[in-house]
Amino acid sequence: MSLIKADDAQFSEALKSNEKVIVKFYADWCGSCRLMAPKYKRLAENEAYSDVAFLDVNAEHSPGARKAAGVDNLPFFAAFKNGELVEGSSAGKIDFVEKLIEKVS
Repeated sequence: MSLIKADDAQFSEALKSNEKVIVKFYADWCGSCRLMAPKYKRLAENEAYSDVAFLDVNAEHSPGARKAAGVDNLPFFAAFKNGELVEGSSAGKIDFVEKLIEKVS
C-alpha cells in the first residue's frame, strides 16, 4: 500500500476503513522527520506490508490525530489495530516502526 498524507478527517477515515494502520507524525521544521521520510516510504511500498495502511500526518495541522496517538515529540510513530491505539512513541530508527508493524500483524 502506498503512503497516504492525511489530515484529521483522513486519519479518522483510515482508522475506520483499515484493520492495521501505522502513522508517522511529523512537522515541516523537523530535521529528523525529513531523514526518516525515505525509509518510511520504502516500508509503505514493501509488498510484505500490503495489508497495512501507512499514513503521514503533519502533527501541527492535525490536532485531533495528534491527541489520539498521544504525540509528545517528533518524529512520532503510532500503530492502530481495529481503530484502537496499540502503541506509539517517538523514534529515530526504522527498526522501531518494523516492530510496530509486527505488533498489529
